[in-house]
Amino acid sequence: MHKSVIAAAIAVAGFSTSAFAEGHGITVGVSWSNFQEERWKTDEAAIKSALEAAGATYLSSDAQSSSAKQLSDVESLIAQGVDALIILAQDSAAIGPAIDAADAEGIPVVGYDRLIEDARAFYLTFDNVEVGRMQARAVLAAQPEGNYVMIKGSPTDPNADFLRGGQQEVLQAAIDSGAITIVDEAYTDGWLPANAQRNMEQILTANDNMVDAVVASNDGTAGGAVAALTAQGMEGIPVSGQDGDHAALNRVALGTQTVSVWKDARALGRAAGEIAAALAMADGGMVSVDGAMTWTSPAGTQMNAMFLAPVPVTADNLTDVTDAGWITVEALCQGVTNGPAPCN
Repeated sequence: MHKSVIAAAIAVAGFSTSAFAEGHGITVGVSWSNFQEERWKTDEAAIKSALEAAGATYLSSDAQSSSAKQLSDVESLIAQGVDALIILAQDSAAIGPAIDAADAEGIPVVGYDRLIEDARAFYLTFDNVEVGRMQARAVLAAQPEGNYVMIKGSPTDPNADFLRGGQQEVLQAAIDSGAITIVDEAYTDGWLPANAQRNMEQILTANDNMVDAVVASNDGTAGGAVAALTAQGMEGIPVSGQDGDHAALNRVALGTQTVSVWKDARALGRAAGEIAAALAMADGGMVSVDGAMTWTSPAGTQMNAMFLAPVPVTADNLTDVTDAGWITVEALCQGVTNGPAPCN
């Protein structure tokens, strides 16, 4: 399964027809790391829709931010007879036994959104290094000098460091020139907004509130950072995020968040469902997926992977998300008066 692993997977699913999948009892199991985050509900709906179109059955479990529970969840999905797995890993370093268990049963695995460092898993995600670049570009454009804080993602998620690397690429020249100074940075355990808020509060205290911009790595951590800033009367300084969470897009319209890098989860979920169904139907055979590539991870693992393109959403292009049906104008513009289009 090399070059070319979504149009061909789509073609495989389409050619096989839903009757084929139903006749062969194809079931795809999805292991979610923490289903409480808003965006995963969107991903799930897209995965379900793709599997339904392929005639496959959907099963799922929620690890509730526990890497140990995720391992038992995957064991349970395997015991229920799934033909393919989609895994959003809670801890990429701890998920290995689950991949071993799936491999022992000949069950293909799609590593969803977060890297699973294993050549046996198909890696499907957005270009997270570019997401980091987009976040930093938007904040730097809004605040080209001053004290920066970096609110990073979870230390157990490789995406956190992919994002941080992309952010650094963009900020390096301004750091070297002395225009900006990174006064502090912190990982956010579990990507939880409450942890991001606590980190931001501690950083503000340590720096006597002398902070001019915050590069936060997703919308949940951005929300925590904005809450800490608001408590100090500092709302409105540049803050980045990603995922296109509705609350974050509303903050962009309100002016308390600068950018949310939109990763259309509908496209990612659809791709995951189609690839997983195609792999399941192939029953160990070769599957070609259009847009896939052979990719080498930072640790040197060669994997089949596919990267979708993200879109930075700022006050200048908020109509993109309403036109796409991602969010209603009413939800986007709640509490906004004389804001950017379409909230004006």
